Amino acid sequence: MKLKDLPENPVEITLSMLNNKWKSLIIKELLTGTKRFNEVKAAVGTITQKVLAANLRDMEEKGLLKREEFQEKPPRVEYTLTDLGYSLAVVLDSMAEWGSAYKELLKIIEKREKKKSVD
Repeated sequence: MKLKDLPENPVEITLSMLNNKWKSLIIKELLTGTKRFNEVKAAVGTITQKVLAANLRDMEEKGLLKREEFQEKPPRVEYTLTDLGYSLAVVLDSMAEWGSAYKELLKIIEKREKKKSVD
């Protein structure tokens, strides 16, 4: 990605790096270390091979991860986050913290609503 291609707003820049749920989940998985394609696929869940391959390719182009191909039989490919990719851990941690707090808030609200309907 080039500087001229970036949005003006810094939040938009971050969102452009994580522009779908898959990329966040892929990064979350790769934060634990280098993984092969099928390991990422299994950890991420219902993603198709085509969608995973496209997301990995895009993330590599953006400099978030590196792809290493080994000339073996059968061929082996591994994916590792770059320093730039690892730097998004703080963003994902903040998102996880916010998501957990929101979930707890909804539990409290639902509990109150349930209590009101009983009274």
